[in-house]
Formats: sequence, C-alpha cells, structure tokens
Amino acid sequence: MDAKELTLIGKANSTPHLYHRIDTLQYQGMPAVVKELFTNSAGLGIVFTTNSNAISARWSTVNPKTGSNMTAIAHKGLDLYIKRDGKWIFAGVGRPTANSTTAQIVENMEDGEKECLLYLPLYDEIKRLEIGVSADSFIKPSADPFCKKVLVYGSSITQGASASRPGMAYPARLSRKSGINFINLGLSGNGKMHQPVADMLSDMEADAYILDCAANPSPDEITQRTGYLVKTIRDRHPDAPIIMIQSVVRESGNFDMKINKRVSGQNRNFKLEFEKLKSAGIKDLYFIEGELLGADHEGTTDGVHPNDLGFDRILDVIERPILEILQQYGI
Repeated sequence: MDAKELTLIGKANSTPHLYHRIDTLQYQGMPAVVKELFTNSAGLGIVFTTNSNAISARWSTVNPKTGSNMTAIAHKGLDLYIKRDGKWIFAGVGRPTANSTTAQIVENMEDGEKECLLYLPLYDEIKRLEIGVSADSFIKPSADPFCKKVLVYGSSITQGASASRPGMAYPARLSRKSGINFINLGLSGNGKMHQPVADMLSDMEADAYILDCAANPSPDEITQRTGYLVKTIRDRHPDAPIIMIQSVVRESGNFDMKINKRVSGQNRNFKLEFEKLKSAGIKDLYFIEGELLGADHEGTTDGVHPNDLGFDRILDVIERPILEILQQYGI
C-alpha cells in the first residue's frame, strides 16, 4: 500500500511534498542549505494498523551516500515500533541497500491486530514509500497517537545525529514516552537562528517551543540573534512556554582548546541572552542546563554527536524539566 493512504505524523504544517518537513517555497529568504535540510524526513512517521504476521517496505530516497558518523539505517533507513501493553516496542528496521530499497522489516509475528509506527529517515528525502503486509491481511490508517504540538528547533543533534536508528532521535523518544507530539525541526550544522527561520517558527501554531540551537551559531551570533528569535515567537504566541537548552559540551574540546573556547562561549552567551530576556520582562521563558553527555567522555560517536548512550544522558537531564514545564500549561 502507498503510505500516502495511511497516517503521517510529526509535521508542523502541511506541505506540497508530503515527506518534506516544511514548505520551503513559502519562506524564500531561507539559506539554500536550510531549505534542503527541511526536505529530510527527520521526525516523520507513518502510523497504521494491521493484522499481518509480516511487514515489509519499499522506499526511494535521494542522496546516494550516507554520513560518515551515522548508520545507514539512521541516515536513510526505516525504523518500526509496535505498541504492546500500551508501550511502543522496537520491532525491526528497514536496511537501505541503495536509493531504492525493498526490505523485510519484521516477520513471523503472532496473530492479531497490531498498532504500528514506522519512522522515516533522519537525513534523507523520501520520494516514495510503500508498506507491504501478508496477502490475506489488512492494513489501514491509525489515528495519530500523539497529542498537542511542541516544536523542537535545533542542530544536527536535534535532527538525530548520531543515533543508531530514526526512532532513537531524542524528539521521537520524548514523544513515545510522553504521548506528546514533539516536532523535529533540527537542521544539521544550520540551526543558526537565521531571521527567516525565526519568522517561520513564529508563523507556526504550537503549544510550546523548544530552542536547542546553541550548538551551531558562533558566540557572537548567539548574542546577535537570540533576542530576535525569542521575541518574535513571544509576540505571535504570548502564552506559549519557550524552553531554551544549552549546547552539549563537545568531547572534541577535551584537548582541542579552540573548540573548548567556542563551546564555552556559546553556552555562556546563550545563558546571558536568556537572563537579558527575563530581565526585559519576557514571560514563560525557561532555561535547561546540565552535564548533558555525562562525565566519562563516552557519549559521542565523533566527539560532537551523541551516540545512543549520549542521547540517554541528554534525556536524563532534559526530559523531566521539559515535561514538568509543559504540565504547568496543561500540555
């Protein structure tokens, strides 16, 4: 079955191309690289119900290569979860073999109806997706299992590098744990608070806004751009909580003092801008900080991007305060 006939989740707004995160034609002032990154399907998923004993997929992507610091599955593969006893349980992956792949994701399952969630690639553009089930079984759309809408704007870490699978990106994990729809607006290397992106975020209706965007701009850019981003969102959404999160401390800065200085400056300036905004009377603004990757220096793939252990540790720091803040607003 063409996945277009099923339920797509994880989008902020509708787009002409179903599997793009943002309609970039609507925002002409964005840098070209930002527009391209918004064609990546990070955070998007297909939900459906089936009584099949096996699930397969056929899909086509655009980019011929995968990132050197990511698995092919995370970059351009598929990641299936099935609900059991009210919890989403990992069920299997679609391993990409080329830009067009047909793969068995799971088989030999027990009889009975199953609620399924299939995550799409983190770092590639989906051109076509079909989901296959056994010949004598049914497949039908499911209702979106997640409620509300929380936009998460940030860097490659938000987008999902270097999680092992699409469903291991931290916005997806927050959604499965909480039942809240955390929308992945991560932009690899380009979560720099560009003014057109700030304007785009303010255009989007959401229940809350998370700004995990200190990792990409320079310390000076953080000073110059944070105020505009926060004030623009606040002007359009006077009652929505805005949550700022400090950058990870890059493990590559353990010995490279230039990197160490830059990251320290990023986090210092992001916190200073938060304090300025609070002093200026911006309400419902929050800041989360902590030792995001742990203290043993084992939480990254390449000295920058978290591995699954690193994402566990990030969630250990940010999950509880985020959910407590959202709860205050009935989210």
